[in-house]
Amino acid sequence: MQKKFLALAILGLCELVAAAQSPASHWVGTWATSPVNEAVNPGQPAPDNSTYRNIVHISLGGNSFRVQLTNEFGTAPLTVGAAHIAASAGSGAIQPATDHALTFNGQPSVIVPAGALVISDPVTLQAAPLSDLAVSVYLPEQHINTTSCHPFGDSTSYILKGNATAAPTADNASPIYSWCFVKGIDVNTNATDKAAAIVTFGDSITDGAASLRDANHRWPDVLAARLQADKKTANLGILNQGIGGNRVLHDGYGPNALARFDRDVIAQSGAKYLIILEGINDIGRIAQPKDPGDIITAQDLIFGLSQLVTRAHQHGIKVFGATLTPYMGAGYSSDAGEQVRQAYNQWIRTSGVFDGVIDFDKATQDPAKPSMFLPDYDSGDHLHPKDAGYKAMGDAIDLSLFR
Repeated sequence: MQKKFLALAILGLCELVAAAQSPASHWVGTWATSPVNEAVNPGQPAPDNSTYRNIVHISLGGNSFRVQLTNEFGTAPLTVGAAHIAASAGSGAIQPATDHALTFNGQPSVIVPAGALVISDPVTLQAAPLSDLAVSVYLPEQHINTTSCHPFGDSTSYILKGNATAAPTADNASPIYSWCFVKGIDVNTNATDKAAAIVTFGDSITDGAASLRDANHRWPDVLAARLQADKKTANLGILNQGIGGNRVLHDGYGPNALARFDRDVIAQSGAKYLIILEGINDIGRIAQPKDPGDIITAQDLIFGLSQLVTRAHQHGIKVFGATLTPYMGAGYSSDAGEQVRQAYNQWIRTSGVFDGVIDFDKATQDPAKPSMFLPDYDSGDHLHPKDAGYKAMGDAIDLSLFR
């Protein structure tokens, strides 16, 4: 009896040791976006009894994923009747053999409270780095006043009638250029791989405005491809949290940077690094003030950015400050605004507040006219780069910052 007990004790100890030695797993973001409040106006097609097929471009690959669905800007509980994830086959179609229904605590449907998000159960799915996935979300009949969507994503998604979450194609679908009711995808990685996420936080220049639609030529996409091509950084994912029109100090399009920071940066799975490129829309209001506080100074922006750095550091996230790209010639440029931009950029370069600096200003400016884009990089509006400009930005980032 004693020998049997001893044998069982040794067996149990061996199992504990084996468990301790086996690599643990942890979740890391591979794709993300920042939703905003989109009101459903009279005359618009109702979002209910529809399937939103969101096409997303992931950074890290893997074989186990989970999806974040969002009702963060909804004013009432949102019923999701079904949701699926699959490998994209292009033009809204999926690869049927890869299609998986998502569950939530084992259930195929879920009610997302107003102002909340939910995370699906893990799904076993093989997906390569830098590949496209389709996340299909079916909303049964219900009254929806506001949606949680990310508009102007420079990516085509689709709305299908009824529950088409498992439909192999998107025939008779309506194309949209927003991601709706989905805000993130996480991949399960081994802790020993030291996988982590880089959050890129900013406005339309981070969001990729004026880049070629469906080409994934935003500067964060360029960075993601470079990270994957280098064995020393291939364990790092990119989470694009840019919102067109966003501002640091005041609400613009979407909540201001300080208000959305915890949700869009701190709460991201596996976030270890942060690149901040934001402030040009605050500066633009100097030329066209509309509200009290629109006439901001460089010190105002410095205060806002310093707050974000402090909050990130509290959570062990390293922060890299990115200088603002040229904007003279843009519709809201001004000499006063350019003075603020120059002072702000100088602070980013020299203050020592950041863990590192990425000089997008120097990477994209015209040497003959440093306050303007190099013509080959200018989309034509003198505010947003075109694809060549976004590539120059992505290529200007020193990968050793992340090693």
